[in-house]
Amino acid sequence: QVQLAESGGGLVQPGGSLRLSCTASGSIFTINRMGWYRQSPGKERELVATFTSGGNTNYGDSVKGRFTLSRGDAKNSVYLQMNSLKPEDTAVYYCNALGYDDSRMVYDSWGQGTQVTVSS
Repeated sequence: QVQLAESGGGLVQPGGSLRLSCTASGSIFTINRMGWYRQSPGKERELVATFTSGGNTNYGDSVKGRFTLSRGDAKNSVYLQMNSLKPEDTAVYYCNALGYDDSRMVYDSWGQGTQVTVSS
C-alpha cells in the first residue's frame, strides 16, 4: 500500500498564494509520476501539475506561469506553489502518485483531497 498525505489548502483572496504539500509513504519501489489534480463541482478532475520519472514536468494550461511544482530531496514529496490565484482555481486538489510497489505491482494512489478556495 502507498499512502499520500496532503496539507496546505485553505481560503485565500484573489491574487494571493498558497503552497500545497504531499508526501508518499508505504511500500514504494518506484514513483514514476507524482503531482496534483483538481476537481470543482460539476467538472471533471483535471491536471494541475505532475512530475514524471523521465524528468518531465507537465502543467495544465490554466495554471502555466502561475503554479510551480517542486520535489523534496527524498523524491517522495512534492510541493505545489500557487501564485496569482483566481476564483476559478477554487477546487478540491488531489495528490496522485503512480509507480511500482515493493511487490513490483503497479499502484495508482490518491490523497484524500484538500480544499482550496479563492474568494474575497
